[in-house]
Amino acid sequence: MTCHLVRCQAVVSMAPVAKASRSLAALGTTAGASVASPPMPRRLAVFLTLAVAAAAVCARLGVWQLSRLRERRALNASVAARFSAAPAPYAALPPDTAARHYRRVTVRGVADYAREFVLANRTRDGSPGVHIVTPVRVAPGAGGPGGDTLLLVNRGWIYSANGTTVDLARWREADTLAVTGYVEIPSRRPGVARLGGRARGYRAYRFLDPVLVAGDAGAPVSRDYVVAEPGAGEDPARPPLDRPVRVPPPALDEGSHFSYAVQWFCFAAVALVGGATFAHAQRRGGAPR
Repeated sequence: MTCHLVRCQAVVSMAPVAKASRSLAALGTTAGASVASPPMPRRLAVFLTLAVAAAAVCARLGVWQLSRLRERRALNASVAARFSAAPAPYAALPPDTAARHYRRVTVRGVADYAREFVLANRTRDGSPGVHIVTPVRVAPGAGGPGGDTLLLVNRGWIYSANGTTVDLARWREADTLAVTGYVEIPSRRPGVARLGGRARGYRAYRFLDPVLVAGDAGAPVSRDYVVAEPGAGEDPARPPLDRPVRVPPPALDEGSHFSYAVQWFCFAAVALVGGATFAHAQRRGGAPR
């Protein structure tokens, strides 16, 4: 009887403890549920994924533009070195087209004015005009291309109101043409190169196509051409009036690669910051306004 009474007292004394334990457990569960973050909505997860992907693409494009800028600077340095080098005979140039480009050369030969032609629609300081290209017969011993091949020389720009019609006889130089210039590689453009026939007494072309020019001239011509440089000490703003205005070398600028890179990096930052701001507002239960 005594033992049974002791067991009953123990059970009665433990009941409040068990009840308190259950209450604490329930309270802990409720507190844990209130602290834990709700799961991210699926649409928000997709949006953040797209924002990160867009930022990665924009950043990659920015790096690509910086890579192009490095290539442009390296090319400019190479071209500048070629322009500053001493001129060499045309025949001494390397056979590779890329290695010949922008090399300075000296040309001395007999000008074939009967076969000269113009490159139409060339501007200078906003004025319309043409470039006069004259075939020159340079003896192989004098640094010519060899054989019967005519060396094409761009003697420069002259004014033409319609960008095509000029009096070529007015702009002839000496029968023996001696110039210093740089080698230019013809670049093909969309469309037809030839503009009409010889009704005006000479050929006019939109761009220089050596194969087409050779067929029209009835003689082989060089696969590239020489652009005559201004004379030593010549003021580009006041060129001589008795010959075409020599075409200056191309400008060695860096283009827009750096500004494009900055723009792409800004787009990447906007995608990341915008995505994070939108996600934070959604998690707080509201959308940004």
